[in-house]
Amino acid sequence: MKKTTFLIVGKHAVLEALKNPIRKIERVFLTEDAQKKLNRENQNLNLFKKINVFYKSRKELDNLCGRDETSHQGLVAEVEQLEEITLKEFIIENKKENVNILALEDVTDPRNIGSIIRSAVAFRIDGIIVKERSFPSKSKLLYKSASGGAEHIKIFKVANINTALKFLKTKNFWISAFDISAKKDFTGHDWKGKNILLFGSEGFGIKAQTLNNSDFKFRVNMNNNIESLNISNTVSIVSHYISKKIND
Repeated sequence: MKKTTFLIVGKHAVLEALKNPIRKIERVFLTEDAQKKLNRENQNLNLFKKINVFYKSRKELDNLCGRDETSHQGLVAEVEQLEEITLKEFIIENKKENVNILALEDVTDPRNIGSIIRSAVAFRIDGIIVKERSFPSKSKLLYKSASGGAEHIKIFKVANINTALKFLKTKNFWISAFDISAKKDFTGHDWKGKNILLFGSEGFGIKAQTLNNSDFKFRVNMNNNIESLNISNTVSIVSHYISKKIND
């Protein structure tokens, strides 16, 4: 049975999809200028081998993408979803001593999620847990904001975040919740071992029940004149610090 397809847009999102040997690409739509630029910048790669390519004007691509404020940069691809691995399968197969996985509770904005994916890949996070029902898995905004990062990280879709956290505790993971109500700064913690880095929505934070399932509660210390950071900025700061601490 053929899988449903969807569109991703933008230079980096499409380029990384073209480079990914396990990403099924149905076809690519692009302007002639965009192809010339891609070929010039990637002379050693036959990017369009065995790919159906259709040349379009910029206006035609505008119409194809719709009105969701996403800049396609003259490059659009119709793709299938990547094959997914379940959280349980990953835990069974993974043999690393230090594992860091993000868990996002009720984070639904595709731009924020895309930026989180980009930072997670940059700072060697092992995967991201999301609530399946609210995850915008076919969002052009998400893929554009991830800047190709969606090709390089595992996304674990779960029915219930709390159920997933309880399972992970049985597998020797520590649950660290990041919340503005916490008293302790995260930089004082020893991050070696198996960690779940839990973040809630910008509007409401982490739910009380989910906080109760955490082992630690941390905050990111900052100037008192600023109440909070954008969640993608917070994830980037935390991921960078932990990656540096355990890999240096």
